[in-house]
Amino acid sequence: MTHSARRIGRTLALVLPVVLVLSGTLAVTRVPWVAGTPESQMLTASAEGVSQQAKSRAPQDILRDRLLVELQEKDPGTALTHLQREVERRPSLAKHCMNIARALGRAAVTHYGPTRAQSYSRPVCDTSFASGVANHRP
Repeated sequence: MTHSARRIGRTLALVLPVVLVLSGTLAVTRVPWVAGTPESQMLTASAEGVSQQAKSRAPQDILRDRLLVELQEKDPGTALTHLQREVERRPSLAKHCMNIARALGRAAVTHYGPTRAQSYSRPVCDTSFASGVANHRP
């Protein structure tokens, strides 16, 4: 073995266990001391810095919630337009577009009634909004 290979090996031997211990420690946020009783769960000391990350939400969930609020404050047409623009701007959201549009359709029926909600239908995300309207039972 060459000198540089030994140095790399020693460095990894020292650093790797520390990284593994820290990542494992930070990944644990609750320790159930008694099974079945949520009151007995205790937060670990290292969880304080991680709790914000654990509560972070997926982009599609944030978008869906924002559009649902917009649907109630403005109208379903505005929310559908913004959904289409977001999917065009961020193609990674395309796989969630149908679910978001369906959720908007169900919310539109609840907020506007089925007839008025259906009037906002348009071919965003393969007509999933119309599907949400049609399949919602208030």
